Amino acid sequence: MKQKITLKHIARELDVSISTVSKALKNSEEIGQDTKEKIQAFAKLYNYKPNNIAISLKNKRTRNIGVIIPDIVHHFFTTVFRGIEQYANAKGYNVIVCVSDESFNKEVINMEMLANGSIDGFIMALAGETQLKNDYNHLREVTEQGIPLVLFDRVTDEIQCDKVIINDEAAAYQVVRKLIKAGRKRIALITTEGYLNVSSKRAEGYYRALKEHKIPVDKKLVLQLPYQQEDETKSEKFFKKNKPDAVLCVNEIFAVKCMGIAQKYGYRIPEEIAFVGFTDGILSHYATPALTSVDQHGEIMGETAAQMLIDKIEQDQDQEKEEEFETRIITATLIERASTPKFV
Repeated sequence: MKQKITLKHIARELDVSISTVSKALKNSEEIGQDTKEKIQAFAKLYNYKPNNIAISLKNKRTRNIGVIIPDIVHHFFTTVFRGIEQYANAKGYNVIVCVSDESFNKEVINMEMLANGSIDGFIMALAGETQLKNDYNHLREVTEQGIPLVLFDRVTDEIQCDKVIINDEAAAYQVVRKLIKAGRKRIALITTEGYLNVSSKRAEGYYRALKEHKIPVDKKLVLQLPYQQEDETKSEKFFKKNKPDAVLCVNEIFAVKCMGIAQKYGYRIPEEIAFVGFTDGILSHYATPALTSVDQHGEIMGETAAQMLIDKIEQDQDQEKEEEFETRIITATLIERASTPKFV
């Protein structure tokens, strides 16, 4: 049986150290290009395959990533997970996903279970109940154990870690500006409870656009709905009593439901009332009429979060330096469809 080639064999044959071989195969910039190419070519010629079990034991790594998402109903979270999984798998990592169902207790249980030696790091969006309680001790405990954490979309300033978000405030601001330029003056906001940071940021953008265009805020045109299990009673009363000529919704589920209610009460879309929602998922494409949406680029967000986490996991642990954290902001894109007039 042909002997399996190892790092030691490559180092001996090319008269370099094992550390140099290891770094060259990881494409490290610490190794000169000529040496790197020579080592990589030799490894390819002799079909070198890393011993993942040995690597895991040596580095105390599982090559597993834990992902915790608030729910699987919203299309956005499924696209983020897809981006995480594609990038992680390409880097040789497996992904374990848990769903918190917007529950603080389930989020804590999931983290405790996975942090017990099952994973090398976490990627997560905070549950609604966690943000309501404003209790992040479970996150703090994980980071103090030295387990890397990346938060996406729903984040908090209470925890020092890497984060990936979109430009929520600016995206909402741009939407409302476009609606105003299209002649709409009674623009409604359909939002969630203010403790959800993304909804809060989108509301800030809404208010900023109205203020800059000297349009008074009409509190009757701001409808706050629970983020779970809304029975549509509040929405029906809202459209029955008020007459907005445009609506910005903080997610596409709200937007599609409210479009149906508006049509029930005789509104013509977009002639009498325009609708815009965040997410740009399947519902946006197949709504009647098709929904103008703010694309949050979930796959890009997931890929970015996975890259940040894996870079943190694989960084040289021997380097003694103060840990630095980064927040990356992804620019959202407005996708125009039939629920709005043509924007200039």
